[in-house]
Formats: sequence, C-alpha cells, structure tokens
Amino acid sequence: MLPEHYQLLAKQVAEFIPASRIITDYTRRLAYGVDASFYRLVPQLVLILDDEAEVVRVIKAAAQAKLPVTFRAAGTSLSGQAQSDSILIMLTNSWRDHEILDLGLKIKLGPGVIGADANKYLLPYGRKIGPDPASINTCKVAGIAANNASGMCCGVAQNSYQTLDNIRLVLHDGSILDTADEASISAFKTSHTQLLEQLDTLATKTRSDGTLSALIKHKYRLKNTTGYAINSLVDFEDPIDILAHLMIGSEGTLGFISSITYNTVIEHKYRASSIVFFPDMQTTCSAVSALADANVSAVELMDRRSLASVSDMKGLPEFIKTLDQDVGALLIETRAANQQLLTEQIADLESLLSDFEQTNVIKFTDVASEYSQLWAIRKGTFPAVGAVRETGTTVIIEDVAFPVEQLADAVAKLQGLFEKYHYDEAIIFGHALDGNLHFVFTQDFSTQSEVDRYQSFMDDVCQLVAVDYQGSLKAEHGTGRNMAPFIELEWGKEGFSLMQQLKALFDPSYLLNPGVIINDDPLAHIKNLKNLPAAHDIVDKCIECGFCEPVCPSKGLSLTPRQRITTYREISRLTASGDNPQLLSELEKDFNYLGIDTCAATGLCADRCPVGINTGDLIRDLRNVRNTKYQGVSKKLANNFASIEKMTRVSLAIAGFSQRLLGNTVMGGLTGTVRKLSANSIPLWSKYLPNKASYQPKTIPDSNSAKPKVVYIPSCASRSMGQAVDATEQRSLTEVTYAVLAKAGFDIISPDFTGECCGMPFNSKGMFDEAEQKRSSLLTKLTELSENGKYPILIDTSPCKSMLLENTAATANLSIYEPVGFVADVLAEHLAFKQLNDTIMLHVTCSSRRMGLTDKMEQLAKLCSNNVVIPEHIQCCGFAGDKGFTTPELNENALATLKEQVPSGCSVGYSNSRTCEIGLSHHAGIDYQSILYLVDKATTGHRA
Repeated sequence: MLPEHYQLLAKQVAEFIPASRIITDYTRRLAYGVDASFYRLVPQLVLILDDEAEVVRVIKAAAQAKLPVTFRAAGTSLSGQAQSDSILIMLTNSWRDHEILDLGLKIKLGPGVIGADANKYLLPYGRKIGPDPASINTCKVAGIAANNASGMCCGVAQNSYQTLDNIRLVLHDGSILDTADEASISAFKTSHTQLLEQLDTLATKTRSDGTLSALIKHKYRLKNTTGYAINSLVDFEDPIDILAHLMIGSEGTLGFISSITYNTVIEHKYRASSIVFFPDMQTTCSAVSALADANVSAVELMDRRSLASVSDMKGLPEFIKTLDQDVGALLIETRAANQQLLTEQIADLESLLSDFEQTNVIKFTDVASEYSQLWAIRKGTFPAVGAVRETGTTVIIEDVAFPVEQLADAVAKLQGLFEKYHYDEAIIFGHALDGNLHFVFTQDFSTQSEVDRYQSFMDDVCQLVAVDYQGSLKAEHGTGRNMAPFIELEWGKEGFSLMQQLKALFDPSYLLNPGVIINDDPLAHIKNLKNLPAAHDIVDKCIECGFCEPVCPSKGLSLTPRQRITTYREISRLTASGDNPQLLSELEKDFNYLGIDTCAATGLCADRCPVGINTGDLIRDLRNVRNTKYQGVSKKLANNFASIEKMTRVSLAIAGFSQRLLGNTVMGGLTGTVRKLSANSIPLWSKYLPNKASYQPKTIPDSNSAKPKVVYIPSCASRSMGQAVDATEQRSLTEVTYAVLAKAGFDIISPDFTGECCGMPFNSKGMFDEAEQKRSSLLTKLTELSENGKYPILIDTSPCKSMLLENTAATANLSIYEPVGFVADVLAEHLAFKQLNDTIMLHVTCSSRRMGLTDKMEQLAKLCSNNVVIPEHIQCCGFAGDKGFTTPELNENALATLKEQVPSGCSVGYSNSRTCEIGLSHHAGIDYQSILYLVDKATTGHRA
C-alpha cells in the first residue's frame, strides 16, 4: 500500500494519464527503479509520460503535494543520478522525434532519441553529434545532455556544453523556455525577470572574483562534470545563454529537457587504428603529451592489468600474454577526409612515435575488421572484469581526470592506492588526451567491513585527484550521489556555495532530483548501496547496465532483461533469507507474467550484454521448473509429433473454411468472444492466420544426376501453415522453394519430413529433453540425406537453423543454411536477378540477427527491389513461436510502430520465419512472406 500522499497524487494524475502508465505495484516499482549505478532506491510511484503537457502537469501536481520527482531517460548513468525513492518519471516512445537542420550542420532531437540513432540520421550528411559515450547504443539524448557525457573521441571541445545550439526546458514551476523561439524567450523574460536578474548578478560576481574565475578556467580545460556547469557564468553574458548551458550536466536537478538542438561535428569516412606498447607508464604518458597536437581522433590508454584482462580474446597476438608488468599501451586512431590524407597522417604519427621506446606495436590498419578488433580490446576491458568477479560483488567504474602533464605520476599514485586497499583486480584505462582515466574494480557491499574499505579508498582517491593534483573527481559520468559529498573538496567553499545558490534559484523547494549533486549528507555515497545476491549462474554476472533494453520486445509491456534480473534477484534474496514472505509471494505471482510469460527468449539481449548474458536462458530454465507437471504431456507430444502436425493442418483448414464462410468481421467477433470466455486460453485469431499449407514431399532424385544437389527440409511451420485466406499469393512456402531451387537447376532431396522438428517449440517452454530428442532425430536424418555434409542443407525458416546449430558436435560436418544465406552463398551464381520497381518492407528476424545475417539479408532484398524499407526501432517482432497466439500483447507491443512506417503504396513485406510473418502481417496491415517469394519474383532462368 502506497503512503497516502502518493495515493492522492496517483489519483490526481489519473485524470490525464491512463492507468497503464501509472505504476504503483511494488514489483514494477522495484524493476523500473533500477539503473546502471551501484545504488538502489525504490520509487513510491512511477509515471510514464507521453508529452510535454503531461510533464508540466505532473511537475505542478508534485510541487503542490511537495513530493520530489526524478527524471529518467535510459537509466545507463553510473553515479546514482537516476535513482528515486519518491516519483520516478520515465518516457514513452513518443519522445523520439528528430529534425535535420541546415543540411546536417544541426540536429534537433527529442529527449528519447538514442545517441546512436542520432548519428544514424546524420550519417548521410557526413556528420555526427559531438558526444560519443560508450553507452551510445543505449543511452538517450536527455541523459547525454543532462550528464554532459562525452566519450573516447569527444574530448572537451565536442561535448554537449560546447556543441549546444538551442534547448527547450520545463522548469520547477511548470514554465517552458525554448531558446530557439524568440517569442518564448520574450515571454520568459517577462515572467521570470527575477530569476534572470539573480542569474546575471551571480555571473557578474563570479567574473569579478579572480580566484574563482581562474579555478573555473583551470577545471574546464579538463573534462569535468563535478557539480554544475558554472563555467557558463564566465563563458556567457546573456542570462538566457547562461541558463541554457547550466542545464547541461545538471542531472535533472534544475529542470526537464524537452528537446535539444546540437551543432553537429564532422564524421570522417576514412580511419585507421594502431596499438603501441611502451616499457612503462612514464614513457606511455610522454607519448600522450607528444600526441596532443597531432592529427588524432582518439588516444586510449591501457595499463598492464587491463591488457591482461583481455589477453585471451580471440584474434589477439600472443605477445600480449607475456608483456612485462610495467608496460603501458596506447590505442591510437586517426581519421581523414580521403585515403591520401589518411596515409600521410599515419606516416606522420609513426614518425612521431618512433622517438619513444616501444616494446611492441600493432601497426596502423585501415581495414574495418582489423581496427574493429583493436577497439574490441579496449572496449572489452570493462566487461572482462565484470565477467570474472565473484558472485555477490558489483563492478564499479570510477571516472577522474588529471592534468595531462602529470598523468604518469597520477597513474602511479592511483595504482599505489589499489595496492594499499587490496583491489588487486583493478584496471586503468581511459581517454588519455584529456587526462581522463577510468579505473574498474569489484566491490562487495554485503558487509560493513567491505563498505568501510570502499569508503576509505574513495576518501583517499578524492584527496589524490581533487587536492593533490587539482583534477576532476567526475570527468564524464556525472556527479550523482556518488560524488555529491566531495564537491566542496574539489571546488572549495566559494565554488560549492555558488552551486548551492544556483540550486536554490532553480529549485527553491528542492523537489527536482533531491540528493543528487547538492547533498548535505557527507555519507550519501555509501548509503542505499546495491547488493547483488546470488540468483542463478546464468545471470549472476549481470551488472545491470541496461545495454540490453533497446532490443527487448517486451520493453514497455512488462519487463526488460535487466528488470527481469533485478526482480529475480530480489525473489532469490527473499527466498534465501526467509524475510517478508508476503512480499515474496507478491513478487513471484507478478513475475510469472511480467518476467516469464512475456519474455520472447530470443537472445538478442545477449548480443548487447557486455558479459554475454542471455536472459532468455534463465527464463527457459524457470519455465522448465514451472512446467515439470506437464513433462508427461510433453513426451507424448514429442513422440507423436506427426499426429500433432496433421491435427494442426486440419485445424487450419477448418479455420480457413470458416473464415471464407463467415467473413473476417463475423469470424473475428466470434473467436474474440470465445477467447474472452476462455480467459484468453484459446489462441488469438486474425484474418492473417494461415490456411492449411500445400505440402508435397519430393522423391529422392537420381544419384547419378550431374545437377547440384540440396537437401531441403520444410520446417514444421511451413509444412503446416500456408498463406492467409485473403493473401494475394496463395502458393505455400514449400511450393515456392521448390520453384526457386528448380529454377537454379538443383536436384532437390526432400522426402517426407512429417513429424520431424528442430525442437524449438519444446525448447522455448523449457522442455529440454524433448527438444533434444527432436533435434537429434532430425540431425540424424539430415546427416544421412546429405551424405554426412556432402550436400548443403536448406531449412526454410531461420529460427530452425539457429536451433540446430546449438548442437555443435552433430552439425560440425554439415552445411546448414536458412533462405538468406543459401541464396546469397549458393544459389546466386545460378540465378539471374532483375531488380523490381517495388517498395517492400523487410524484417530481419532475431535468429538472423544473432547469426550475423542482417547485412546479407538487406543486400539480398536490395538486389531484388529498388526500395527496401527496414522499420526503425523494431529488432524482434515478439511473436516468439506461439507467443503471438497465446500472449498476443507481446507481439502487439513489439510492433506498435510498424504500421505507421509502412509507406503508401507498399503492399508486401518479407522475412524468413513463417510464424513471425503472421504477426508482422497482422500489425502492418500488409502480407508478409518468406524472402524466397521475393527471390522467386526477381529471378529469371538458370545461368550455367
């Protein structure tokens, strides 16, 4: 039960926010409250807001009720700035607007735009946004700006503060300021005269204080996100400009960012990278100083421990394992507008670096696959520490900056603190040109002695950075709760007092993200620490970074992979401790639907996870436990799969006949009523439900034929499921596949596969024994038919190939393809392609993405059609085998934006999974088919 004042507020906002976006249950409040930091607060209320008008009304209502609010973008921040124990405000997908301005020289972005998407929009113009944080594939623009996040190439010159063009804000009183709108500025000057006058007074006073002004200029020649951007008070004279730049790095404590316009920076097409190894850190840092004026876009420093953490990474030279303990390394990247300039820059850099003693060097390469491997070394250091940490510990990544000229000494002192406090696993890497170092270590917060160790260590680190070297305690990760108690140590009494005055000016009631940046508690950084109790081997390495979330089809419906793990950890903790059985019961009940039933378990999360966690594996394990009582039924289904297949075909035939007899409207109403009366246990029907497939096995061809041969297995789905009754194309997938193969001049080996299955329907429900039974049976048959891999094997849906390949031993000698890979790698040379003048939709399935087929699928589609549309923000369709029938809201959620992205005049889409195509058709309003239908349309004849 919520405290009364939160209940009253929830009731008040329900007048303009639908109940589905007002989160009051504990399970989701716990799950939605998680961020990437090592702090844990549980909000009393989570509100998911759809537009600026809702933000204004909520801020006003909360202010009237004197309840604090915290704004959350992607939740990837590391310092605790997105945590709340009051009202957490999150955003719907409606905040993803963007507008290219001045031919790409500027871009206007909604706060919900992911950083990488902004760069995708700018790529055709040869531009990008300046900030390039490591989390750019997940973090959102509001967070990038609110934290003044930077990154590997950004430096000081290209961060949000320096590249800000205009900003639109909502302040504590609900007022709006848009600095791109003269009318808005004029109105704001009238309504907020006193605020602007006070701001002007503070700026004048700051500029006249020589000591403080000098400190500000010194601090901001380094990367610095400790406290507020008080450099705005000396950089600008117009109070509007000061106000706009104060919002950068303010971490939601001064206002809400509704939109931001960036001045973009150039994105050079040509690039090359090298790693140079030096005998010691002194030489390494001397080389950094020499590179400061060179034509480089990034210089990343790595100490010996960080190199050791990735020494087993595939493709790395053996010498990395035998480097001396004092060795340091620099990953250097240079970019240019053309190849000639790039070549000249590489030569200049090699000449410059030859002045320094080197132990080893990986020479500059401009080959994308090779320089990507070099960057994988640097990017792999952080997850490498996370992957080997002890269960129950968390990974902490700190973020400081030293004057570059003192970098070598500072690194030595920092390493001395690691030894003093026995952080033997700690590593150092960072953005060397800015003196910006990250150090990563593991920490257990479960005992007071460990908390005390961390506290003493951080006290010494802060003294070293802020006092001994006059550096930055937070260079790019934001102050948050983590460094709030140390702002005065870094900035002194006058600087800290100025920040306190700014907070009071913009947030007089201290209701905007209280406890962040300005915090009177000297121990705030060691309170509300996040414990990560053992839960399951599959997920215990999770660091709750949130990188998985953008690709999850249940995001916005139930829980994301991070949120599933957070919730399951709490369930495990309560189970082990015996504490609060009532809460445990509530969490377990909620998790059945939020965590288990609505997980597509496709594994896309694993590809985004820094430590490779597939949350779907956890969910399948939990389904295995939950479905134990159905083990006998599962065995019968596996043993009688041929009968099940035949029954499915009969059922689809009956449904198709009924649809033709009754019509779509009557059929939809009738089946909808039946589904409702059955408490949703009867699968959802739609007019895109497939009719019975036409499946005719092929006789084994003459073994003496000179034609190339292929073993073709129609999946159980394509053997059963034909096209929808109203579909324009009525041929079944097996018929089309036969046609394409015959057109290419292949002999087809495709006997009756009735009853065979890859095992995925069983695997997705946690019925692992039955899944392996079916997979092994099929692989045995395929091995025999292909003569132990002599002939390629085509299976016409991508998930089936993915499932088969998981048995690496049985598939070692087999060449198994799904449609995209088979056409591209085998059939293409036997077919003549003619590009169609059609606009088509293309959906790349989860399994195709995981098998690395995304680019190949897009290339094949573009070979066949001159206008291929891949909808944005859709990674997984959420149909997930039979989830589209039994849990249709998952499919609906994943494809919520699909229909609006179908261009006018487009009547067909393509994919390579029959079940996915059902849901895609339903939510797009056009027919989706296998990409083999497109290949059939776009190819003619057979080339010798």
